[in-house]
Amino acid sequence: MTPKTIAIIGAGERGAYFARLVERNNPPGKIVAVAEPRAQYRQALVECHAIPAGNVFASWQEFVARPRLCDAVVSTLDREHVGPAVACLQRGYDMLLEKPMGVTLAECRRIAAAQRKSKRIVGVCHSLRYQKGFRRVKELIAGGAIGQVMTLDLIEQVSFWHQAHSFVRGNWGNSRRSSPMLLAKSCHDLDYIAYLVDRPCRQVSSFGHRGYFRRANMPAGATPRCTDGCPHEPTCAYSAIRTYVNTSREHWPASVVSADHSREAHLRAIRTGPYGRCVWQCDNDVVDHQVVALEFAGHVTATFTMTGFTQGGGRRLRVHGTRGELHFDERSILIKMFAGQSERRIKLAAEHGGHGGGDPRVVTEWLAALRSRDDSRIVANAQESLKTHAIVFAAERSRVERRTVAL
Repeated sequence: MTPKTIAIIGAGERGAYFARLVERNNPPGKIVAVAEPRAQYRQALVECHAIPAGNVFASWQEFVARPRLCDAVVSTLDREHVGPAVACLQRGYDMLLEKPMGVTLAECRRIAAAQRKSKRIVGVCHSLRYQKGFRRVKELIAGGAIGQVMTLDLIEQVSFWHQAHSFVRGNWGNSRRSSPMLLAKSCHDLDYIAYLVDRPCRQVSSFGHRGYFRRANMPAGATPRCTDGCPHEPTCAYSAIRTYVNTSREHWPASVVSADHSREAHLRAIRTGPYGRCVWQCDNDVVDHQVVALEFAGHVTATFTMTGFTQGGGRRLRVHGTRGELHFDERSILIKMFAGQSERRIKLAAEHGGHGGGDPRVVTEWLAALRSRDDSRIVANAQESLKTHAIVFAAERSRVERRTVAL
């Protein structure tokens, strides 16, 4: 079987990860091109995948200026999705697009319109739809395991260090550079809620705040950087020295600080770069906790909570039906029936890979669709993703405008 050939547009942590998934897939794809403005990251992908010199580009504009040479994975930062996505579709590329599709509803509509016109295969990385446990929950609910769904609630536990890394110091801490927290982190979750309920969403309301990671909560005497001799650094939960230097530097999240993973390079990076800043003295503006209430057709209601104040990560889901209820914690599913008050627990074996094995399955099913030219196995295509992104934008509008928003 001839491997599908793939270009990586955006060779940061996520793009490099997708490249590895493509070549480790069974059957594998082949990485044959890269577009990335940062020379060090671009060269790392070239060396890892033996990419020919003629297929190495410093920008996505250079890549799409060439005749179509393969398929594409777009894994740029949020605000840079729409340009390469639309251009690739116009050039005839199939595409795997990292979420979110775009940072405005208009951008998402542009991508969906380009997909309809080009008729290319597009998968959007809503990994929860593909993760084994979440997929099993969907099968049980669709099969009527607890009757008709009436209410559900989902909580996303963004562990304290992840909040600080990605959404205070990191690329997604400032919405003007990236996107609102609900879009950057939790469009997965609202997408899955809509997928599970499988009814049109009618209206949403939301509240959320940047309640803690701000200067008003800074400990007295804290320095601008953890490396400036801050008196709180040795005992601070958010110490950059502990998080990025005195740790396993080749693994996420420390790995994103520097392409060179020597101790000296990481220390130098936090002395000068964004990841060494005091978490109470950054330019972050995204929320650190948020709740969303949703009403779907048929009087089904749902709630979602995102919080950056947990020790461990992961999601917890409760679904309440007319015949029973379902509890899911990513390790097991508990079904409790009203009649007879019986209980059944389904244990789930751990899977390797990002998002509990969801990421590898996203790639596997996308590559299978490319080979068969049948996109029916892609449960999060551009058109489906547009529908659920609309819910996210409505929820964020509700938070900002402090009112209920109808869809």
